[in-house]
Order: sequence, then C-alpha cells, then structure tokens
Amino acid sequence: MVDIRPADGPIRAATPLPGSKSYTNRALLIAALAPGVSTLRGALFADDTAHMANALGDLGVRVEPDPPAETMVVHGCGGRVPSERATLFCGNAGTAMRFLTALCAVSRGRFVLDGTARMRERPQQPLLDALRQLGVRATSQHDNGCPPLRIDALGCRGGQVRIDGSQSSQYFTALALVAPAMPEGLEIEVDGELVSQPYLDITADIMADFGVTLSHQQYRRFQVAPGQQYVARDYSVEPDASAASYFFAAAAVTGGRITVYGLTRRSRQGDLRFLEVLEQMGCEVTDTPRGLSLQGPPQLRHVTVDMNAISDTALTLAAIAPFADGPVEVRNIAHVRRQESDRIAAAATELGRLGVRVDEFPDGWRIYPGTPHGGEVETYDDHRLAMSFSVLGLRTPGVRIRDPGCVAKTFPNFFARLSALTASGLV
Repeated sequence: MVDIRPADGPIRAATPLPGSKSYTNRALLIAALAPGVSTLRGALFADDTAHMANALGDLGVRVEPDPPAETMVVHGCGGRVPSERATLFCGNAGTAMRFLTALCAVSRGRFVLDGTARMRERPQQPLLDALRQLGVRATSQHDNGCPPLRIDALGCRGGQVRIDGSQSSQYFTALALVAPAMPEGLEIEVDGELVSQPYLDITADIMADFGVTLSHQQYRRFQVAPGQQYVARDYSVEPDASAASYFFAAAAVTGGRITVYGLTRRSRQGDLRFLEVLEQMGCEVTDTPRGLSLQGPPQLRHVTVDMNAISDTALTLAAIAPFADGPVEVRNIAHVRRQESDRIAAAATELGRLGVRVDEFPDGWRIYPGTPHGGEVETYDDHRLAMSFSVLGLRTPGVRIRDPGCVAKTFPNFFARLSALTASGLV
C-alpha cells in the first residue's frame, strides 16, 4: 500500500522519463531479426520489456542488458530464431505475447507462449486466425482464443491476410514487424474499425529506422514488400509519452507547470495527443529546448472526447475529470475492457469508491465534477490504474494505492518520481 501525499500547491518541476515501452519492445524484436549487433540506448527496463528480452533469450537470441546505462545489446539472428523448441512466459505483457507469437510463426519449431492469469483472459484469436490464413498451425490450447498458445511452425512465406481491427492494433504490428522474414512479403487488410491507429505509425517509424518500409492506404491496408531486410544499428529510444501523461496531468490538476525532457511535438507517439485534450481543458503547452512544457489553468474545463486513438491515456483523464468545471465524457474506448483490466468498469468502480459520480457506458464514461474523498484504491494488477489514481491523490488527501508494485510493468520507480514532485519540485 502506498499513501499519496497531496501537493501543497501548484507543482513546478522538470523531469526525465523512462524509455518508451512501445519503442523498446518493437526495437528488441526488430534487432533480433536483423543480422548483426544492435545497441538500444535509453531503453525501458521494466517487467514488460524484461519478459520480451528474456523470451528472446529462450529463443536463442542473445540480449545483453545494462540497466544502469539504460542500454540493451542485441545479437540478431538474421531472420529466424535459433531455437526450435521453447516455452515462453510473457507475464501480462500484451506486446510481448503478440510480437513473440508472430516471431515464432516465421521460425521453425514448436513453441508455447503463456502468461499470467489475466493474460490467459486476453484475446489473441484475430492474430491466430491471421497466422492460419498464412498457413501456420497456431492454436489456443484451451480453444478460447487466449493463451496458452501453441505455434507449430515451418517458416511462413507471407501473402495476404484480413484481420479484425476492433480489438487491438498489436495484431497488425506483430505481423508487420516479422514480415521481412516472409519471402513473399505481406499485405494486411483491415476488417472493420482499426483501434489505436497511432501505434501503427510508431511501428512504421521504427521499421524505417532499421531499413524496412511499411506502407498503408488510409489505415485500411498495410504492405511490407518482399525482399527487404532489417539493418542492425545503434538506436535511441524516445521517452515514453504514455508515462508522460501522468506528469502532465499532475501539473494540469494543480495549476502548476512541468517540463518533460526529451519529448517534442514531432514524436510519432500517439499518446502525445493527450496534450491536445489538456489544451481543450485550458492548459498551455509549449516546446522548449529541453522538452515539452505544460502550464495548468486555475480551473480545468470540461470536455467530451473520443479517445480511441489514445486509449492508454483515458484513465489519466478519468482521474483528473472530477476537478473540471463540468462533466467530462470519454467515448469509443470499448476495447480497453480487454486490457490489463476491464479499465472502464475498474475506473468507474474506484471513482465511485472515492465519492465521484460516474455514468458508465459500454465504450466509456461520463464523470461528474465533485470533491473526491480519501480511500483505498484497488488497482486490479493494472499499472495504469495505479498511476492515474495517484495523480488524483495530489488533490485529494487520504488516497492510498493498493498493490503499488504493479507499476513495475512499465515504470518501476513511478512512486519515487511522483513523491519528488511534491517534495522538491525537481525530479
């Protein structure tokens, strides 16, 4: 249990942040496929990336982590992993589960991928269906579309597939990342609405940095042409924009000012669009030589927003919504019910526990203004719930976060960083 210390006044701080999970796990997989040695600098060291790196090691790909230097050295396998039999534990890391499933599919051998109890509830069927369309034997051992997954692979030549886009963009990223290992290349057609589109921009961005082109037509069809190969390189990982949302929100909700080092508006990370939401609520955002800076207003304004493309920051908005001047409504995030927790139900429950009125919808909430009271917040083993409700505690005495260790998934020292905000103002 962690007690959140309320801010005595407007927060004024500048802070570095850990590397992006999205970029780190993509770079790990790409570097594993590239021939030669790649060095990832500014990499995230957290549970999700540890599961990815450890699983690559189980597949015979040597990864040399150096946490103090925030670097990972990856000895690439040149297109196919060395091991022909492995059981991989992915924890509750959705990126690791999906990316590694695709990596196993373009290799040769028999592979089993498993995870935590919650991971065993998270859907993988669209990815399994896509792999079957490509001729790969890919099954859910319990026939429910969830892990444990079994991949019996003889390589994958590639071709054309069609995938449901309504559940996760990670299925598309997983296949795109391994497409250079497919002799015939890959074309993916989107069935229905594609959620979290900006994450495909991240995927295309990092693939290009390693020498491979992923193209698309209005996010309806994606192609990786045959004959491409990744090139090993020295690569710098951006700071994590999703993690930045908690610190921007801390300044917004206290009427303070914060600068996050190393982030610019030029970043391809979609979650930076959370700043646009905060601007609608009255915040001012500026680029500085050191990074992005946000000034909070005396009073946050209410908003109604579609957060489908930036759903990882929806909980951050939910946590500061009670302090707006009117109801805050978030819609089109139904897919977050299938993430680390049912995030829509969990946020509604925990806000209610703290005395906040919430209307819950199938695809979001309407959160009414009020004065939350203290209490214990259940986190459902979900790192984003723990971090978001900690921000609420900056304005509400007596907030206590249960199972604070769950933040190790993406931000192991989050609470130390947050505490520094209220102590000295410099992190």
